[in-house]
Amino acid sequence: MTIEDRIDRLESLDAIRQLPAKYALCLDMRDMNAMVSLFCADVQVGKAGTGRQALRAYMDRTLRSPFTGTSHHIGGHIIEFDDPDHAHGVVYSKNEHETPVDGGPDGEWVIMQMMYVDDYERQDGRWYFRRRLPLYWYATDLNKPPMGENKMRWPGTEWVEGNFHKLFPSFAEFWAREGDDGSPVPEPAPLDQFLATMRRGQVAPKVKVRAD
Repeated sequence: MTIEDRIDRLESLDAIRQLPAKYALCLDMRDMNAMVSLFCADVQVGKAGTGRQALRAYMDRTLRSPFTGTSHHIGGHIIEFDDPDHAHGVVYSKNEHETPVDGGPDGEWVIMQMMYVDDYERQDGRWYFRRRLPLYWYATDLNKPPMGENKMRWPGTEWVEGNFHKLFPSFAEFWAREGDDGSPVPEPAPLDQFLATMRRGQVAPKVKVRAD
């Protein structure tokens, strides 16, 4: 890489790292126009359609019920480049949700641990989200640690399992064996192949979005 390429890579990393932080602020402040401006203009919104207006309408509905306030805390962020204008990454998020009952003072304070699996794209010199896949580990009342299975525990709904570990086969493999298998330690993953090496071809799980 030339010195110009390296500078461009550093500038791109900084721009991409700001996207999840901006996304969190937009959600918590309920600024739907600012939020959708972080996505490509032709973003796909599942069965809801295509484009920023479709995404805005979908998120407007999602962020009204069952909670009235949120706080998103961004954690570790891994970014890898496919080419100068396309990248992918994984970012942790710890979220808090004010969940009243019938609009009154009673309710539950739901905390959630999750990660986003992102695709990023640069268009006209600016980086955007191309796609965000939310993978959940748990959601539960702040005072009720979700021990055991089915950790997604929203008030008034059946408890279900999250997809937090399903993108990476190592978690299931770790618990399937009784201890270290003595196999040779492989060479470090190639540059910009850390996530692909961890996934080992694992396809993304199907996710029913609850809240993000």
